[in-house]
Amino acid sequence: MTRAPANLLAVRSLLLTHLDNAPGPDDLDPGEVGIVGDPAHRGGYHCGSDRVVTNDYSVVESPRDRAGLTLDAAALDVGPFEVHSGGRTSTLASFSVWCVAQCAASAADTRDIREIIYSPNGTTVKRWDRLGKRSSGDDSHRWHTHFSFFRDAIKAGRDQRPLFRRYLSTIGLLEDDDMTPEEHNWLATVHKNLTVLDGRNPIGQTYTRIALGEDATVTGFVATHPTLKTLGAQIATMQLALTTLAGKDVTDELAIIQGVLAGLTPEKIAAAIPPTLAKQVADELARRMVA
Repeated sequence: MTRAPANLLAVRSLLLTHLDNAPGPDDLDPGEVGIVGDPAHRGGYHCGSDRVVTNDYSVVESPRDRAGLTLDAAALDVGPFEVHSGGRTSTLASFSVWCVAQCAASAADTRDIREIIYSPNGTTVKRWDRLGKRSSGDDSHRWHTHFSFFRDAIKAGRDQRPLFRRYLSTIGLLEDDDMTPEEHNWLATVHKNLTVLDGRNPIGQTYTRIALGEDATVTGFVATHPTLKTLGAQIATMQLALTTLAGKDVTDELAIIQGVLAGLTPEKIAAAIPPTLAKQVADELARRMVA
């Protein structure tokens, strides 16, 4: 039985969370966002492997679809809405045009979208096809927009929400997140690597022992490189020295005077003494010599 995959259910949930009960004359209702075709539906991306037909375009036109065929549907229909947010009015038509523009620009978060069948004005039906094989759609797409996803992306469980998050951020219904999917993946990789180094993780415990200069698996191991323990000991010694130095009077006035006098000749000393003071010094020296 054809089933709705978790990654498309997540997209459906995201859109309904922010567009259902949104301010405006016409919000998006749950019955207007579909993934699996009705029981009579045969062929196309709304069907899984149990409902595809001979030479089904949703299978044969792309190796990505052939490789990814499972019981999962690989399409999403979005119905009409008109909401007000961020000082603007957003509709199914403007949403569809925006998504097509992102696909045409090859935005990173659109690479798994094979096609979009939509109406830019509620009258004319258009089709954007990444493979360039199709350009039309039936009149039902005047009031709903169809997204087809390459089946291998659905099979792999790849998150398809980033594009729709960006749209919701653009119209002011979701806090802005300007990170690209590559940046999100990079951040996830960094987080994963840091988690491996966590001391609660067996591998992390090994790194922690190395950093501390300890290796529990080698008896008497002595690290030949600075470790957290040796660096901590050095810092503690420096702190103690600074504390001791801070409690001392580091100015030795007598040593300073002796140093200055050691560099002066008797002539320079005499020349530096004022006449009145010179007589007083001479009288004092004479008195001491007599005594």
